Amino acid sequence: MHELKRLAERLVAGDLSAEEFLCRRKSPEIADGGDAQVDLDRSRRCGFPEVVFAQGKTVEAMEKIFKALIGHGLDVLATRMSAEQAVELGRKFPDGCHNPIGRTFRIPLSDQQPPDDCTGRVTIVTAGTSDLPVAEEARETALWTGAEVNTILDVGVAGPHRLTANLPQLRGSDAVVVVAGMEGALPSVVGGHVACPVIAVPTSVGYGASFGGVAALLGMLNSCASNVSVVNIDAGFKGGYVAGLIAKKVAEAR
Repeated sequence: MHELKRLAERLVAGDLSAEEFLCRRKSPEIADGGDAQVDLDRSRRCGFPEVVFAQGKTVEAMEKIFKALIGHGLDVLATRMSAEQAVELGRKFPDGCHNPIGRTFRIPLSDQQPPDDCTGRVTIVTAGTSDLPVAEEARETALWTGAEVNTILDVGVAGPHRLTANLPQLRGSDAVVVVAGMEGALPSVVGGHVACPVIAVPTSVGYGASFGGVAALLGMLNSCASNVSVVNIDAGFKGGYVAGLIAKKVAEAR
């Protein structure tokens, strides 16, 4: 029904002919992109459209996927994109926005923002500036979900006063994403201050005994703060997606 409404709106606006409308109305929910089968029904089932994992994909393959998503009125988000891929795709999609730190590429189809009371609020928190690439992936993902996103940077537990100074902003959030490496203690501290879900994202930042983020992962999994849930190591996308989904549901209820 959601996709049918989009097609009807495009028909009324004159962006789609009657023949194209009838053809697409009868088309399957999968677009054949050659190397990829693009899921066009995912936003109805899961809340948001399919996201493209750029690593290992050719520019040609991603171009087909992007065109399939755009052709059905869906915003594009690609993660783990290299600078070389972004340069080529930027020429083909000049409206695209590349974040070189977060390694994301977004093509928003509309700049129209919903009213404040209809927008979920997500805050991204980092323990240190070394966690910024993962945090930026989370931020771009949460923005793609339509959430209002704020960031609080470099507030690790080595300087707890930096966190307490930002508590009003944290407490106004519908969901908080905490990105931390080393021992991964920050999500537990944040969780003890807020009455909303905290999504902990362990990063591979740290010295040898951090085991590439495993120490942070285990620390977060053993958090005594009951509102903390954990995603995979360096999985900024997953943290941002879950936070965006939570914020969307809260905004709808609000």
